[in-house]
Amino acid sequence: MSAARLTRRGVLASALAAATGAVRAAAPIVVGSKLDLEGGLIGQMMLLALTRAGVPTLNRLQLGPTAILRQALLSGAVDLCVEYTGNAAFFFHQEDDPVWRDALAGFARAAALDYAANRLVWLQPAPADNSWVIAIPNALARDKRLRTLDDFAAFVRAGERVKLAASAEFVESAAGLPAFEAAYGFKLWASQLLVLSGGETTATMKAAADGISGVNAAMAYGSDGALDALNLHALEDPHHAEPVYAPAPVIRAATLETYPQVRQALAPVFAGLNLKTLRALNEKVAVEGEDAAVVARDYLATRSLL
Repeated sequence: MSAARLTRRGVLASALAAATGAVRAAAPIVVGSKLDLEGGLIGQMMLLALTRAGVPTLNRLQLGPTAILRQALLSGAVDLCVEYTGNAAFFFHQEDDPVWRDALAGFARAAALDYAANRLVWLQPAPADNSWVIAIPNALARDKRLRTLDDFAAFVRAGERVKLAASAEFVESAAGLPAFEAAYGFKLWASQLLVLSGGETTATMKAAADGISGVNAAMAYGSDGALDALNLHALEDPHHAEPVYAPAPVIRAATLETYPQVRQALAPVFAGLNLKTLRALNEKVAVEGEDAAVVARDYLATRSLL
């Protein structure tokens, strides 16, 4: 083969490689989330932030429950999603390790394990915790001076009237009510429980707020949007009975290599999502019925991120 042909072939190969690279670079990031309202809300924030950074995206928000979203991320069907640091304890079967009860240490462990095993990168988490909580009416909290789970445990041990609305999972799972009982030294008997089918926190919180069937305590999540609207107080957990569930963006390493600007684009979005802010934003969607995309856009605008 002549030198001219070799040169021509080399030029064509280089051009083809460059074109292939351009196609790959133009491939959108598939952004996913779980079915819940908070996942969809934060997912909308990520879509907006990435668009502003010039990153093409594909919306796959509210794809399914944790197991389905996790499999989609591992398989490459999803490139980026919102996940919670405490869930890594279950992904890697380390539920009993106290590291998950420390926000910084738990995040570091999740990031290290997922990168080593799956080449997944955990980016900066939000300074919020969406773990299980026990919530009581504000009036009861004021009247009986119940601010923490230590106070609540003493209230229970004193024989005061307590009835908790919760899901079967919360009542039976070692990570739920039994974890609170063990950490704070109290016990709720079957007669003190109202186990609701499905156990949506909206239903458990409404039962406590309205005193349905004598309920005056409820299973909830720390960032539930209806807590303030229903005048409920989430009891503080000073002994960290629950793992910390801080929301964080998780991205495939190959995707981050293609679009390194994702890290900088998402960092200020998550940095502003403290617990108070996240509850207020969730309330706009869950209670006031606002569209998640509009709430997300307003949040980014107020932080000059649009």
